[in-house]
Amino acid sequence: MNNRGPGRRKLLWYLGLGVGGAALSFTLKKEMMSTATPTSSSEDIPMPTPAKSDISLTTDRAITSQVGQILPEFQGISQWLNSPPLKISDLKGSVVLVQFWTFACINCQRTLPYITRWHRQYAERGLKIIGIHTPEFPFERDVNNVKKALKEYQITYPVPLDNEFKTWLAYKNEYWPHLFLADRQGIRRYNHIGEGAYDETEQTIRRLLG
Repeated sequence: MNNRGPGRRKLLWYLGLGVGGAALSFTLKKEMMSTATPTSSSEDIPMPTPAKSDISLTTDRAITSQVGQILPEFQGISQWLNSPPLKISDLKGSVVLVQFWTFACINCQRTLPYITRWHRQYAERGLKIIGIHTPEFPFERDVNNVKKALKEYQITYPVPLDNEFKTWLAYKNEYWPHLFLADRQGIRRYNHIGEGAYDETEQTIRRLLG
């Protein structure tokens, strides 16, 4: 199963949209490519359509296998925005929310108002948000396009650019968006794939902050 490209389409399958979801994924891709200016002539990352049963099994494993593990180190980051380079050890003592996203993903866009609000509301209480930007399409690799997105969505928390998918792979991630929440000792206590569960996520943040 390809870990580098099928995240959004896999999420659509997971939500039970079936063939209609695949069509919607193709439509979203066309819309994003028409409204954004590509900065590379290279081809898109392949997006094979996996079997629905495989998606369900993979998702269950992704959810259950991450909790209780130490946050992996950030790897292969080409550049940090809004922050000097950070290591996991720099975040010890803070509750850490690791967000995998990419700016042209409609599912990611819908989560950003909540995440930016949590940053504003809980940063002083010890919440650290790290928005790992892992691109799906070539134009999402351009740092200037990412900077425009940070300004548009008022993102001021640290954003490392994971253009080579090394941190993505270190976290065994397969989806955009995906949130990992760790306690002050760096141990993962919660994660969530896709949109929704905002109240549950915020309640977990508040509980870990104490």
